[in-house]
Amino acid sequence: MLLRSLSGLLYVTLLIVVLSLNTPHAFIILFFILGILSLYEFNKLIQLKSIVPYFIFVILYIVFGYWRMVLSSDMGLDEATQILMVLTIFVNLFLIKDLFSRKSIPLFITKRFIITTFYLSSGFVFLVLIASVFSPKILLGSFILVWVNDSFAYLVGKNFGKQKLFEKISPKKTVEGFLGGLFFSCIASYFIFSLTETLNFTNWLMLAIIITVFGTLGDLIESKFKRQADVKDSGTIMPGHGGLLDRLDSIIFASPFIYLFLRILHYVS
Repeated sequence: MLLRSLSGLLYVTLLIVVLSLNTPHAFIILFFILGILSLYEFNKLIQLKSIVPYFIFVILYIVFGYWRMVLSSDMGLDEATQILMVLTIFVNLFLIKDLFSRKSIPLFITKRFIITTFYLSSGFVFLVLIASVFSPKILLGSFILVWVNDSFAYLVGKNFGKQKLFEKISPKKTVEGFLGGLFFSCIASYFIFSLTETLNFTNWLMLAIIITVFGTLGDLIESKFKRQADVKDSGTIMPGHGGLLDRLDSIIFASPFIYLFLRILHYVS
């Protein structure tokens, strides 16, 4: 328990410090490392022994992330970003479809490359874009909403959970836990609104709902990949917690939906 607490505290502190400081290079380096390590863990889950996904990740990260955040230039990439967003959401919706199927997620070689590109690599790209195009505080608030949802979904589910959410994929997740996580995330959105001075309360409330719904789906999808691979955790880099992908699966999956919501807000305003 002590080791679990220390590793979790280090992870949370590192993200809060990097996202709170106005240091684009530190942010780019940190999320590049997190992305590469998560990609490594995911490739092991789907048994993809190729360096191609790493090259794709680096290209996407530099083109859509580095130039936007560090060089403060979109280089005419706005249309390309929208295309990437549509493709990423499209692939994620197919993963949601696979989640509701009793069969295993099909992992033929082409689909493995598609998933690593538009599920994982693009997920990290949109995390960077949320911070660079909008605000690092919005990304930090999104992480906090994920943490609040995960914590209270566990606490409520453990103490009051009766009806299983996806028993064959994640036996410990319950409907009551999901609703508890959603409720407390909505409460947390008010405090995030008060402290960050970025979006209004209604927008943060909508983000809390988006993050809870798609974050939970992302967690379940990764659980299905792990069940197919017959492993408990995606890795061992975080003692007591498992792998980095186990900690980032929710925000990675939710990131393109968060970005889409923020773009809609921007155009409406």
